[in-house]
Formats: sequence, C-alpha cells, structure tokens
Amino acid sequence: MVAVAFVAPYLLDATARFVRCVAALPGVRLGLVTSDPLERITPDLRGLLAGHWRVDDALDPGQIAAGVAGLANQIGRVERLVGALEQLQVPLAQVREAMGIAGMDVATARNVRDKARMKEVLRAAGVPCARHALVHDPAQAQAFAGDVGFPLVAKPPAGAGSQATYRLDDQAALDGWLTAMPPTGDSPALLEEFLVGQEHTFDSVTVGGSTVWSSIADYHPPPLDVLRNPWIQWTVVLPRDVGGPRYAGIHAVGPAALRALGVTDALTHLEWFRRPDGSVAVSEVAARPPGAQLTSMHGYAHDFDLFAAWARLVVLGTFDVPERRFATGTAYLRGMGRGQVGAVHGVDEVNRQVGHLVVESRLPRRGQDAGSDYTGQGYVIVRDPRTEVVREALHRVITGIRVELVETL
Repeated sequence: MVAVAFVAPYLLDATARFVRCVAALPGVRLGLVTSDPLERITPDLRGLLAGHWRVDDALDPGQIAAGVAGLANQIGRVERLVGALEQLQVPLAQVREAMGIAGMDVATARNVRDKARMKEVLRAAGVPCARHALVHDPAQAQAFAGDVGFPLVAKPPAGAGSQATYRLDDQAALDGWLTAMPPTGDSPALLEEFLVGQEHTFDSVTVGGSTVWSSIADYHPPPLDVLRNPWIQWTVVLPRDVGGPRYAGIHAVGPAALRALGVTDALTHLEWFRRPDGSVAVSEVAARPPGAQLTSMHGYAHDFDLFAAWARLVVLGTFDVPERRFATGTAYLRGMGRGQVGAVHGVDEVNRQVGHLVVESRLPRRGQDAGSDYTGQGYVIVRDPRTEVVREALHRVITGIRVELVETL
C-alpha cells in the first residue's frame, strides 16, 4: 500500500476529478489536505478518503507539512505528496525536501514557477524565448521598454492562466500600467518582449528525464488577445497530425526546455509561438496538468483518460503512451457586454448541424455571472478523425451560438 497526501485548497470540479483518480489507483491509501471542512466534501468523494486534514491556508508550506504529519496518524507515513494546481508546486516541493518525500525538488519547482528565473535558465541553455526583465521600480520598466521597444507584455513573476497579464502597445499604455500597479522591491513585475506569431501548447509527459509523450494544441487566437477583446469567440484545436514540418521545431525545443529546467518526472504544460519565419520561441512552462478543458481534450484525442494517467504518473511513476486517434477542439462561449447571462441563442440549430460531433459541453446558464477570464460562460468540445471537420464544427459553434448578457441593478 502507498500512502498518498493530495493537497487541494478547494475542491473545484477538475481538482475533485484528479482526487478521484488518485483514490482509484490500486494499493493507494489517500489522505486529503484542504481548506474545506470534511462535511463540505461530497459524500461520494468522502467515501474514497482514508484520511482528511483541514488547514487554513493550503498554499502555506508550514501548514501543508502539519497536514502531512497529521495524516500520517491516519494513513501511515506519507510516501507521495501531490497536487494539481500550479501555485502549489513550490510549497509541495519544499515540504517534500523537508520531510524526505520523493518527487519534484525545490530548484526545479522554482524554475517552472518563477517566470523570470525560468527565462534566465532557458536563455542560458540556448532555448529560444522572449527577452525579459524583472523590474522592481518604474525606472527599470522604462529602461527595458527603451531597449526592447513596444509592444510588451507585463505579468506577475508567478502568474498562472494569463491572470493579471497585460499587453502594453505604446508609451501611454506603459505609463498607465505603472500608475495603476507600479512594481516595487517587494512586488516586482515581469516585462517581456511581445512574441509575434501563432500560439500553441506543447503538453508532454517526462519520465526519467525523457519526453515519452507529447500533444500539441493550436490557440485561435492567442489567450492574451481574447482577454483584451471580450467580443472574440475563442477556440482551441488539437490537430489529428502533430508531426511534419509545421511542428518539427517544438518537438526539438520543447524537450530541450524541460531538460534545462530540470524536469524529470512530470506532466507539463508549455506554451510556445511559431514565428512568421517558422522559428520557435517558448513563452512559459508549468509543471501541472493543462487547464481550460485541455486535459479532457487530450483524452478525447487519444481515446484515454489523462486525469487517470496523471494520477498513475505522480503516484506510481508509470505512463502508458496512447495513440493519437482523433482531432478535437473546444469552442468557448463568451457573451459580449457585462452582467449576467440573460439568454443563449442558436443552440438548437447548432446542435442540428454538429451535435453528432459533440463529446462534452457546458452551456451557459441563465443568471450566471459573466466572469472575467478567457474561458467565458460555457464551452463545447467536438471530435472527429479529420482536423478540417473539427475546425468547421467549431466555426459553426462560435458563429451560431450567441450568449446574451444583461446588466443587473
């Protein structure tokens, strides 16, 4: 039996699915460290747990360590300490090193969490990436802009999912950003050269330092453009064929980036650009499962469960390489304006046209808050062996379904 501690600040749907997959592994005794009290955990999930420990802050390494020590009295000495959130990777590594638990070390976790450090490591290893600077005051920001020129990207050094990320097109935008959120010694910001080109992902599994599986997705358009333009209907496509010259560059650069960062055994999410001249530049890397429905999409493309495969990888150290059998894609349903969802139009007609291709969906609900991120108020995932069929189906979804938002008093 293997005693596993899973750390999850709160049990959102995707996180709960990862927890269930770990609990389903043969020979595993699972304990959960969370900020949720036991009574808030759904009865079905509660029944899978061999132990539970509540903490006030599940991102604090001291409280995580206390939780692991407490779980040891319920499930035995913890042999694996895991979590799916990007913000957890450094605290988990710190606790592993302190308590002698196998897994990703602190140096590697910091390499893939601190975006400024990440790019320093990549550039030192000769991996192409955006020019960057960690700025601690407005003068440093102005100097970087003078050296690199516009546009620039401003982001927190340890951000995730394009949160608090801004494109600065000119001097006025830089001045406005510096006024609204000036960097300081205690709260620096990362400025980067704005990479031009088509944006993609390189999601992969590394075992023993070797990339044993990878999958590529195309963003249409890049997430930063989606954040800047609420009217854009966003799609992500996993083509059936990810070989050939179009993706040859990332198949070399992606594994090289992971080696430079020290990744040895992990599922990682890497974002990259294919520049107009065909060259590759790495945007950033995260040592966790991909978000925004990508984990499900990879499963549909390969006809396997990537949630369960991640659980086997982080607990048992094994990964069975699947065959890529389908193209798949997601259309994110985004309303224009502000407020709440008032109505969703066109669903019946789109369902008549492409419903036979839909493998998963979550339609916006009347009264649902609009939210502020790029995933919108709902999504539709489609699948077919032919990439062109998937692209056409996504086009029909985003042009045929309209989410109406209404202002609330």
